[in-house]
Amino acid sequence: MIEIKNLTKDFNSLKAIDNLSLKVPENEIFGLIGPDGSGKTTLMRMLAGIMNLTAGDILYKDKSIAKNTEEIKAFLGYMPQKFSLYGDLSVIENINFYADIYLVPKKERAETIKKLLSFSNLSDFKDRPADKLSGGMKQKLGLSCALIHKPRILLLDEPTNGVDPLSRREFWNILYDLKTQGVTILISTPYMDEAARCDGIALIDKGKLVFTGSPKKIREEYAGNVIEMITSDNILAFEAVSVLEGVSDASIVGEVLHINTAIDFPPETINNKLREISISIIDKKSIEPTIEDVYIYLTKERQKLPSEDHKK
Repeated sequence: MIEIKNLTKDFNSLKAIDNLSLKVPENEIFGLIGPDGSGKTTLMRMLAGIMNLTAGDILYKDKSIAKNTEEIKAFLGYMPQKFSLYGDLSVIENINFYADIYLVPKKERAETIKKLLSFSNLSDFKDRPADKLSGGMKQKLGLSCALIHKPRILLLDEPTNGVDPLSRREFWNILYDLKTQGVTILISTPYMDEAARCDGIALIDKGKLVFTGSPKKIREEYAGNVIEMITSDNILAFEAVSVLEGVSDASIVGEVLHINTAIDFPPETINNKLREISISIIDKKSIEPTIEDVYIYLTKERQKLPSEDHKK
């Protein structure tokens, strides 16, 4: 459905997107995953046809966006990262405004809007000003406006950023429903846990493609062990364990100490170190690596390679 070919975007001396190539299959939820500053928003804006390309091309069903911008925009729905609707207009007024922009025929508009309001659970709030909506409701309103012209491809730039966990779950349920209706969805997110919800994902770092594949395939790239433990003093345990040779990363997540080690790291090393400083282990187990674990691992591995070998 979407093919990105050797795409580059320069801002003076800054290379925001660096020779990136990627394919997005039809009727999938495909995630662009990476931290702030990785190039996700720049890529999304080029995909939406609102930012010029420095080099390379983007093809939608073999049609170049550089040569067919307006034609392609007609079947794209784009939701930017920042809430960009009119705060002093009501929910229904904002949707109608977008219906006017996309020239949605009057005879089918009422039924489409009714379905969107029901679909997004905004029917009871249709007369509320957009500025008076919660963060989750604003995102669902933005999605409704992006869907008013029934696009075949939906581009969502960090749509759940800053939204509470319950609203995030509701938003994803809406995306799953859209997928069953044949919509191809490309979503960018800094939340690594959302990657597991996608059919395919692309890990991006500093404008470069780190790796792409299914969440399962990407987890298989992790060469190491992941340990989670609860100790009598997680802060002191973290300080002691994180400097051990063979420990590549460590963090405290809630009440749990999350430790990444090399594949050949002797597990008793951690036990011995904590025993030396009189910290007891309450619980300890090996777990499957998260997408975040894999992202950190692959990013570090890519940094070790010569520049021409960075892209897999």
